[in-house]
Amino acid sequence: MLSRTAESLYWTGRYMERADFLARILEAALRLAALPARDGAAATAWASAIASAGVSRQFAASGRTPSEKSVREFLAFAPENPSSIRACITAARTNARSVRTALTIELWEAINGAWNGLGEFGEPTKRDDFVRYLEWVKSVSLAVEGASSRTMLRNDAYWFLRLGMAIERADNTARLLDVKYHLLLPAGERVGGQLDYFQWTTLLREVSALTAYRWVYRESVRPWLVADLMVLNRQMPRSLASCQAMIVSYLEKLAADYGRRGPAQRLASARLTRFNETNIEEIFQSGLHEYILAFLSENNALANAIHDQYLV
Repeated sequence: MLSRTAESLYWTGRYMERADFLARILEAALRLAALPARDGAAATAWASAIASAGVSRQFAASGRTPSEKSVREFLAFAPENPSSIRACITAARTNARSVRTALTIELWEAINGAWNGLGEFGEPTKRDDFVRYLEWVKSVSLAVEGASSRTMLRNDAYWFLRLGMAIERADNTARLLDVKYHLLLPAGERVGGQLDYFQWTTLLREVSALTAYRWVYRESVRPWLVADLMVLNRQMPRSLASCQAMIVSYLEKLAADYGRRGPAQRLASARLTRFNETNIEEIFQSGLHEYILAFLSENNALANAIHDQYLV
């Protein structure tokens, strides 16, 4: 496969995963802003959405201040934000169109249908319409993922598409967990209090994991158990460990297809080994924030290694 074809498939996966995550961020911010709390809680919820999306610098440069209107517009529609939902779906469609012959009809129709739907929705301003828009974004992302898993051959095209999704999902989960742990609980609010409980519950809802949490732990929501589920639990498809296992699997498939292992495989395997050798108590003792910062740095280094090995 040509490197430019591999790159387009990889970024199609990343952009569709990012669009889904942004919809989940905005959905959570709507819930968190509605919670009773101290003055400024709503603004904190919207600021946390910007931080979770990793676009704080771009948002500040646009001259906006955190509010429901400004954050909704910036994360969902803003043309100057290359990571907005609209920009991500458009970029995914552009990349997919450039490698149309590598996609099944069903997958192309799912991606192209998502892009066509952007025009049909426009920029909804009423909250109910905006909530329906976010539900639609999540549904088209599921349609793309379902079409890829049910119709594509298990060859290098599929592995590059899924690899992009897994790298993006790992990054998003880490950012979300870090923002909740460090930014969201207002000063003066008690850790383990009612507001803290609702925020952790909302975080679980955001990654579709509230039911999974109850199945695994069978007790009320506790921060260290939420962290355990989202960092180390392999059964949870959005956990860091699960994403890492998927990344290793896809890279090993590519190594088999191309006849050699390289820096990307070695980096990914080494990080998966570290997941196997740690537990949540050790992570909290050394600092969850520091652990996640290191993970994000490693994830970026791995993405760079994948780029240098396959996409140049």
